[in-house]
Amino acid sequence: MKKILLLFMLISSVSFGQKKLDKLLNKFNKNNVPYISVNTLASTKAILLDAREKKEYKVSHLKNAIYVGYDHFKLNETLEKLPKDKSVQIVVYCSLGIRSEIIAHQLKTIGYTNVYNLYGGIFEWKNNNLTIVDTLGNITEKVHVFNKNWSQWLKKGEKVY
Repeated sequence: MKKILLLFMLISSVSFGQKKLDKLLNKFNKNNVPYISVNTLASTKAILLDAREKKEYKVSHLKNAIYVGYDHFKLNETLEKLPKDKSVQIVVYCSLGIRSEIIAHQLKTIGYTNVYNLYGGIFEWKNNNLTIVDTLGNITEKVHVFNKNWSQWLKKGEKVY
């Protein structure tokens, strides 16, 4: 009986957490770019674009991610880093999936057809025990959490401000 109760509590907390994240993302996003889950991305080969700021990227990022930034994002510079084939799969991520939607939408508006926003961003990636790397390519537990308010969404890993 205890095992069943624990399993129920675990499933309920995951579901509740996802509903809270859905609510947050719906508050800020226009849903004009489809999401991809961390589990799907983990088994998919895609070009990864990191839409966080340089200081966040330097702390950690998804392996092989290309830094494109957000505040000083330049579409022309990003295009130089991408294949000419506009059907290639591209996944844009940030901390939670808010800034990345804006960058991903810009790619869609110029004709890229296979662009996704990582649901829950690097926080959800780390919360699912997936690896992240530092600037030297070494696996790390550190994640830049942007600020105290957003840090509540990172449940695993070491928070860096």
